[in-house]
Amino acid sequence: MNNQEPVRDARTLGVPKMLILGLQHMFAMFGATILVPIIVSSQYGLPLSVQTTLFFAGIGTLFFHLCAKLKVPAFLGSSFAFLGGFEAVSKLDTGKFAGMAAAEKLQYACGGIVVAGLLYLVLALLVKVVGVKKVMRFLPPVVTGPIIICIGLNLAPSAVSNASACWPLALIALAVIVVFNIWGKGMLKIIPILLGVVIAYVAALIMNACGVTNADGSAILNFQAVADAGILGLPPFQIAKFDLSAILVMAPIAIAAMMEHIGDMSAISATVGENFIEEPGLHRTLIGDGIATSLSAMFGGPANTTYGENTGVLVLSKVYDPKVIRLAALYAVVLGFIPKMSELIGSMPTAIVGGISFMLYGMISAIGVRNVVENRVDFTNSRNLIIAAVILVCGLGFSGGLTFNVGGTAVTLTSLAIAAVAGILLNAILPGKDYEFGSDVTEGRSGDFGRY
Repeated sequence: MNNQEPVRDARTLGVPKMLILGLQHMFAMFGATILVPIIVSSQYGLPLSVQTTLFFAGIGTLFFHLCAKLKVPAFLGSSFAFLGGFEAVSKLDTGKFAGMAAAEKLQYACGGIVVAGLLYLVLALLVKVVGVKKVMRFLPPVVTGPIIICIGLNLAPSAVSNASACWPLALIALAVIVVFNIWGKGMLKIIPILLGVVIAYVAALIMNACGVTNADGSAILNFQAVADAGILGLPPFQIAKFDLSAILVMAPIAIAAMMEHIGDMSAISATVGENFIEEPGLHRTLIGDGIATSLSAMFGGPANTTYGENTGVLVLSKVYDPKVIRLAALYAVVLGFIPKMSELIGSMPTAIVGGISFMLYGMISAIGVRNVVENRVDFTNSRNLIIAAVILVCGLGFSGGLTFNVGGTAVTLTSLAIAAVAGILLNAILPGKDYEFGSDVTEGRSGDFGRY
């Protein structure tokens, strides 16, 4: 869709343009990042703070970049994988949890997430000791490609749901992105997401003033939360508490989150054309993601995860400089101390988020297709066809995940975790593997993960 040359050093664009590009990445992650604390607070009754979430999204991203030698253009936002865990902890009502206040239950839920984040370090150690090549033998493009496709398609219902709040507004946001990405010139061509947000928000102001409402009859814009919020304020940090029941609920979710991490690293590598799984190394990115998650949860924030939304922005803008992502992280940290500004950005209609997500989530799945095509996965080979088919059915079919009991506690594996486990097992069991990590499909080209 976008034919301009990629920009790997954003300083060549000048400081003002870099600042704007960072703003674009912040808007891309903002809706989904604050949606996690909103859902946890409103639906599960656990007082997870938007301010704390934004603060640790920024801090976690910066820490991740340090661990990844400042090379990987990834943003870490709130993980949706742990929503089921928050719900399960909120419903605990036996033993010490009987009659417990919601704020204290949140602390125990966060304690479980701290342990989940530490499990990343176990996998990172395994990768370091065994070697990334041996680990990635179990994660060839025939596995990672369909998983990446599932990541985008799993998010698709969310895009449609948000857009359905007000389809005209969602279509305006989508149309602006498409127009500027295809026909835009210069700077306008590389900030289509930001332009989509700004122009659609102006349209929302006009529609709201004319009395247009959402499909359910609610106002398109509501500034009450903005009026009630203070100008400055510290995020409401809380120290995590630990209990085996909460740990057994939260910790297993790390399996899904780690598989998503590997899929996201593959997607970003394919997008940028650099093999980040090999350099700076999968063990480093896992450490960065895991510690960012544990650090956030230790002080009352949600789990962090690498964000596909920002990968979509990389595809559209073709600005691959990680410094731009770090600017977005700094913006998030600052917003953590400005409640009124956080609420103002949070007032962005869900329909706009939906319209933008149409493009970003689709781009994630397209990256998965690209990963398969560029690595020349042979689907005339029955083995490859079976693996991909099972992954896609598991990733899309288990919409509610798979729940089982561990020590009397219900544990849910997400559809992506099920798909990843099924794909890895089939790849290990079925004969005829012809994958070699690090062997380029096209000579002289970086970013390819193997040969088929």
